[in-house]
This record gives sequence, structure tokens and C-alpha cells, in this order.
Amino acid sequence: MRAHLFPALVVGALSLCIASPVLAAGPVRHEAPGTLSPQARGELTRRFVMKWGNYVQRVYEVPVGTWASRMVPNFVAADPANFRRAMQRDTFEAAVADLSGAGHRVGDARVIDRLARLSMQQGDRLSPASMKALGSLGSDLTYTPITPCRIVDTRVAGGVIAANSTRSFKAINSANFTAQGGSATNCGTLGINASGVVINITAVTPSIAGYATVYPFGAAQPLAASVNYTAGAIVNNAITTAIPNPLQSSDFTVFTFAQAHYVIDIVGYFAPPVATALECNETFVSQAVAANATFDIDIPNCAAGYTITGAGCRTPGFNQADWAINGLYRPSAGVMDAFCSGQNKTASSITVEGTARCCRVPGR
Repeated sequence: MRAHLFPALVVGALSLCIASPVLAAGPVRHEAPGTLSPQARGELTRRFVMKWGNYVQRVYEVPVGTWASRMVPNFVAADPANFRRAMQRDTFEAAVADLSGAGHRVGDARVIDRLARLSMQQGDRLSPASMKALGSLGSDLTYTPITPCRIVDTRVAGGVIAANSTRSFKAINSANFTAQGGSATNCGTLGINASGVVINITAVTPSIAGYATVYPFGAAQPLAASVNYTAGAIVNNAITTAIPNPLQSSDFTVFTFAQAHYVIDIVGYFAPPVATALECNETFVSQAVAANATFDIDIPNCAAGYTITGAGCRTPGFNQADWAINGLYRPSAGVMDAFCSGQNKTASSITVEGTARCCRVPGR
């Protein structure tokens, strides 16, 4: 994103925050610690987006404008004390946790340590937070059920959807769904990286017989029906729909043939598998070898459940041994051992050290 566009996006997010009906209008006053005026909340919003917008775009590959727009409900709903604490954070992940009230579970030091470990495991080839999840964004997805939660009720907000028209909605990553007539909670979907959602959609008293179609936001409307209804009926159906990944301004769109109200609950989501770092440890051996003597030192085996991924041997000085086996050794097909074998080339005792690296993919 060009640098000169960034301030405009911040102002846009700020305006949305200040204009929210949740915030009461009024003159600027000295604020108690547990309060925030609309102007002060707008200023914190601007500072938060300025501080972390480029990071989100670079690391999570979500455009600044899209991210800022999706974060507005979080900024509006954030407890004043949580918002102020979030601004003091040194990591984005901990700042977002503070906004949602879960900051006590996520410390900056913990986030930094985790990213540092990932960086070392990858040899600093990639920024640790930007390492890709295993699998594509549209396939190899894993399903996670959640407690059914209302995300849309047009009887509460928005009004009926007119005949032969569409309306788009969010399904995940909102602080709450009250603007859509849904839950005042986030439905447990904050921070998830989903490519599909499972929803239960109900058509309420349509004006005539017809159907509704649910499809991904931004996609062409398919020639298919998600729910069929008769005039005045109340009919529901459970469906799965893809949603944009990375995030866009909305997640899915509803087309209705007849004028009708709609009620929608989310019951689960599909997300790409997340890459899991290897869990590794080492085995070590150290043994003295007499002058000019041969040696065959067995490096200790890996613990149960771990696989040997590498091994090596050394002496304290340079060129002190002729090596027959230095590290990994394949005694037979499918078998891998680790040895330090060779001969002491010097006229005095030396120390031979051997190390094996043992790793596994950790389970839950």
C-alpha cells in the first residue's frame, strides 16, 4: 500500500468509531479512568491503527483498510481500561488480546519468546509470524464446531431484505454481531483464520414462494438454492459456505427471491491446518580415547516417540582424529543409528564428543 493512502484509512476507521451509535455525543470533558469520550476513543483508534496497520499487512497479508474496517467493532466495544493497556503493549498479538479482555493470558515476553523459537527453528529464513500454514486456504481444511451463536437477525437490525436483492454479512472476527441483529458477543470467532463457515439460515415469513441463496462475499451468485420456502412460512436449512480468506469487508452474501426476514446462526468453521513446530531434544556422549587408539562410540538413542534427524562428532582440537563414522550411520534398510568411530591421530589422550538431534511432531 502506498504510504500516502495510509492516513486516509486511519481517518476512515476513526470516523466510523466516533460515529458509532454505541458512543454518546457530548462535549469533551476530563475523563475518569474507567471512561472514554467519543473523541478520546477515536484518538486511541487512530493511534492503534497507525501503530499496527503496516505490521498486519506485512505479516498477516490483510490490507490495512480491510483490517481497520473489521476492527471498528472491537475499538467501539473495548473496555476503556483494556484499550489503554493495549496501547502500552509491545506486540500486536498481546495488544489485540488486551482489547478483547484476555490480555492477562498473553504477555509480550511470551509472544516474543515464541516468535524467537520459531525463527530459530526456521533458520531465520522467514519472518516467524509470516510462516505459512500447512495446506492451502481453500482445501485440506479442518472443521471446528462451536456453540451455536446468532450472527444475523434482520427482525432486530437491518429490516427485511427486499425481493430479488442481496445483503452481505460478517460471520467471524467481529467483537459482536449486534449491528446485524446478532449476539452481543464475538461468538468465539475472534482471531480465527477460516475459509468456510457452517451456518443455520432461517427464512421468516417470505412474501411469496421462492428461495434464498448463500454464497461467498465478492463471488458471483450461483444458480443454486440454499433454502426453499412458501409464502408466509418459517423454513430453515443448515449449509456450508466458503468465505474470503484473507478477510474482506464481509464474509457471505444472501440473495432472496421474495421479500423476507432472515435469522442466521453460526455452528462451526473450516480453517487451514496450522503449521506445528517440531519438538526436539538432544542426546550426548563424551569419552576419552587413548593415544593412537581406535574408538567406536555409540551416541545414545532417542527417547521413545522421537526420531533421530541428525548427528555429529567432534574433538576439542583440529585434525585430531581420522573418522570412519561421524554421526549418522545406516546399518540396514530403514534403520538409522549414530556413532563416533575412528582413530586418535595424536600421541596423547583426546576427548571425543557425539551429539544426536531427536525430534517429533507434538500431539495435542
